Amino acid sequence: MSNYNEKFMNFHQMEIDERILKAIARLGWKSPTLIQVKAIPLLLEGKDVLVRARTGSGKTAAFLIPIIHKILVNKQNASEQNTSVLILAPSKDLCHQTIKVIENLTVKCGRLVQFIDLASKMDKTVLKHMLTERPDIIVSTPAKLISQLKEGNLISKESLQSLVIDEADLMFSFGFENDLREIFNYFPYIYQSILASATLDKDVLSLKKITLHNPVILKLEEAELAPNTQLSHYHILAEESDKAAILYTLFKLQLIKGKTLIFVNCIDRCYRLFYRLKLFLEQFNIRSCILNSELPVSIRCHTVNQFNQGLYDIIIASDELHVINPMGESSAQKKVKTKKIFKEVDGEAGVSRGIDFQFVSNVINFDFPRDVNVYIHRAGRTARGNSLGNVLSFVDMNERSYLDTVHEHLKNSLNTKENVIRNYLFKMDEVEPFRYRARDAWRTVTKFSIRESRIKEIKTEIVNSDKLKSFFDENPRDLQALRHDRSLHTIKVQEHLGDVPEYIVPNSLRHITAITNNKQKYGKKKSYDKVNNPLLVSGIDYAKKRRV
Repeated sequence: MSNYNEKFMNFHQMEIDERILKAIARLGWKSPTLIQVKAIPLLLEGKDVLVRARTGSGKTAAFLIPIIHKILVNKQNASEQNTSVLILAPSKDLCHQTIKVIENLTVKCGRLVQFIDLASKMDKTVLKHMLTERPDIIVSTPAKLISQLKEGNLISKESLQSLVIDEADLMFSFGFENDLREIFNYFPYIYQSILASATLDKDVLSLKKITLHNPVILKLEEAELAPNTQLSHYHILAEESDKAAILYTLFKLQLIKGKTLIFVNCIDRCYRLFYRLKLFLEQFNIRSCILNSELPVSIRCHTVNQFNQGLYDIIIASDELHVINPMGESSAQKKVKTKKIFKEVDGEAGVSRGIDFQFVSNVINFDFPRDVNVYIHRAGRTARGNSLGNVLSFVDMNERSYLDTVHEHLKNSLNTKENVIRNYLFKMDEVEPFRYRARDAWRTVTKFSIRESRIKEIKTEIVNSDKLKSFFDENPRDLQALRHDRSLHTIKVQEHLGDVPEYIVPNSLRHITAITNNKQKYGKKKSYDKVNNPLLVSGIDYAKKRRV
């Protein structure tokens, strides 16, 4: 390993190209994460590396920074343009996310570093033309890459220098092992290989033997999640009928602040629950958006970008490929089910894993996850970097056993005897008027209204589709028929429900409601002192601003 002081190592001390350093400064990255400090010097030396670090540790930048640096160095003496790097990811979303990071890191390089995302939807002729230009970096899912290799659209293997397999533990679980083995046949005998993974299971270790040569294994000695000083865990014991009422109350009383991910389990009611929650919250002027694998990848990526840009503060999401595996199943049973679901959802991973949600303050488990790993990956969406975060879980009687299992696992992982998932005591009798409102609103969201709302969304997607634009230009009557179809009976949003009358607010929280009214009237938000809240008993550390 290179001689460097890890404790005080910074980006400018790693001998990285100046253009990359300017891009890093533009991104606001003040200092590298631990995995970046350890991995970047090794990758710059050309070593094969197996990177294992928890979600949110900065693995993507850890391998992209040295890759881009080496491309810039090789450009100085290169006689022709060639593809030198292949990056594989298990889903279209992760490919798109990787491309965005590459764009950000090469923003000061002009057009010197060229790259392409094979997983994105584009015309075959356009794609073939772009590949003939031999971009420096190709990002793809294994299946997409194999199809291009078989068609002979990629360059000879002599120019390939680096292979990156991101989220390597998901590659085998999602049935990509045969594609990976075939891809290796197109590589030269000597090349640099990088595996990045959140876990080191048997499949990853077998993949390591196939593709890595005398590798350095970076397995950070860290907990699966951020420590309790950074990430707080709470649970509320609530039956199914009260979950929506509690959620509405927490939002309207400003007990939940900041960007929030609400997770539901992917079971038979999942699709219906998505829209029921969204329409329920809309009645109280609480805007949210939906993210699941049934949506087209372009819409999913657009939704994540809108959330990251602050256009939405709430996303309702699911874990299609995780929560269908209850705790206690063998790894073989788990893999068979995962592959089956993987095919059904067109090869898209659940959103608790891999997708880069930025600045998430809270994760709310509307349904408690049925697997420890699902809880960990959901919780990993918040408290990233040095930021604070909270996980709040609703638990009904049928989910108590899952809570106990996760709690014991977290205690062992964090090496503590104290309660990790603290009880968030919610006194429902203090906010009875909120429950009346919530129950009425919940009942109005029927199967019929959910269907009508989904039809409305599909019509909007069709009208705004770029692919159908030429069709509608040639068939204007079809467009008019679509726009003037029967009126849809969606939920009627009553504006007054968005306000919280002072008389229904507990006495200790009326100063918060007053702030909300002042903000609506004058456009200003006054500061206020945090006081003991009768709804939250021994749940919040106000001195450290640990409010959910």
